[in-house]
Amino acid sequence: MTNAHTASSDSNAPLTTNNNSDVLDYLSVEDYDYDLPDRLIARYPLAQRSASKLLYLPAHIDTNATPVEDCLFSELPELLDAGDLIVFNDTKVMKARLFGQKDTGGKLEVLIERLVTVSDLDIATLHLENSDNELVNQEYIALCHVKASKALKLGQRFQLADGHMSGAMIGRQDNLFILAFDAPILPDLELYGELPIPPYFERHADDTDNTRYQTVFHDPAKLASVAAPTASLHFDDLVLNKLAEKGINTAFVTLHVGAGTFAPVKTDNLLNHTMHSEYAHLPQVTAELINQTHANGNKVIAIGTTVTRVLETAYQKTAINGQALSSWSGDTDIFIYPGFKFGVIDRLLTNFHLPKSTLLMLVSAFSGKASIEHAYQHAIKKEYRFFSYGDAMLLDKKIS
Repeated sequence: MTNAHTASSDSNAPLTTNNNSDVLDYLSVEDYDYDLPDRLIARYPLAQRSASKLLYLPAHIDTNATPVEDCLFSELPELLDAGDLIVFNDTKVMKARLFGQKDTGGKLEVLIERLVTVSDLDIATLHLENSDNELVNQEYIALCHVKASKALKLGQRFQLADGHMSGAMIGRQDNLFILAFDAPILPDLELYGELPIPPYFERHADDTDNTRYQTVFHDPAKLASVAAPTASLHFDDLVLNKLAEKGINTAFVTLHVGAGTFAPVKTDNLLNHTMHSEYAHLPQVTAELINQTHANGNKVIAIGTTVTRVLETAYQKTAINGQALSSWSGDTDIFIYPGFKFGVIDRLLTNFHLPKSTLLMLVSAFSGKASIEHAYQHAIKKEYRFFSYGDAMLLDKKIS
């Protein structure tokens, strides 16, 4: 995807190999760039979730001639078969963005990435006293992104949300700050935090986002994401009821989406890129439904790249030497790009992704890079809406 208007052929690409796949190609981040008119970025949701458009990209041997179908999202059940299984991510987005100041008065913006405990960290690297030589509270700790004119110093105190939240900086973990808060974090986030909508919206979150940047089926107990599983935002009761009436089954996994989902790839060669890590969980009941679906000859449809990452990680961890897929929990940093062999999912429903993003690389691995280029060119020509509040794609897995 050196340009949104120029397709590439898989057969003309340079080939390299490693022990994870037979063939790897398109290893430069520049292969995943494309031009998108600013007017096609969906910065606000449609009035109705399922009113989005849906581009269907069937599997096809000749990827340069892959046909695409223009549909409405409400027509999704018509593209699936009775007995198929769709898998959702049931995470909930935190109001994780906060504003305040350092004890010196400098302005501060904090985005909470993950709530942790002291046992999750290397305590030997932590500074457990604040700037007043007082012990910090070790009960309420979070890994955070912090924006400030001058970085927080070890032990430095801060106040957020007009003084309703406070704490001290006690360490660093890679590019994240470790902040110890004086009181429980989640209740205060719900009261004083701002929903962390994507940076390309170029605006603050409003009341509409508080509803529409959450899925209709999120689990309130799984309040831990800083970005929505956006493919699921299209689903409403109308579509869910149609799916059930047709005999299409549903199941859930959990992946707590981190801000790294928006992080650009900073190395030209994909093999040098380090993926961010996110907590994921595949329940045993979902694993068994997946195994039964495949045994019956039906398809597993992942709703979004987050679900894909959970299922394919769990497959690598548990489905060893022909064993059945089974439950798994842990952190995943799986990086899926062309050459990857999918072990679980047969179809993928997803939104349109940013240029040079790891998510664009994932869908290129799934449907074939030339097919994805063709689909994106078609979507731009037909003025589909792009990114988190944009339209959707239903992708078939490429034919080997």
